[in-house]
Amino acid sequence: MPQLNPNPWFFIMLTSWLTYSMIIQPKLLSFISMNPPLNKTQTTTTTSPWTWPWT
Repeated sequence: MPQLNPNPWFFIMLTSWLTYSMIIQPKLLSFISMNPPLNKTQTTTTTSPWTWPWT
């Protein structure tokens, strides 16, 4: 069964993983987010207790 032979596929997987981790990932991480989460104000929600009719 040729799909169990890791000889050509392991090299392809290793090459693609190294390409992603060495080239593509640093480029993606260098982008500056336009809406950083630190600038958002936290909103507090007020909840009112439920009045149960049988208590």
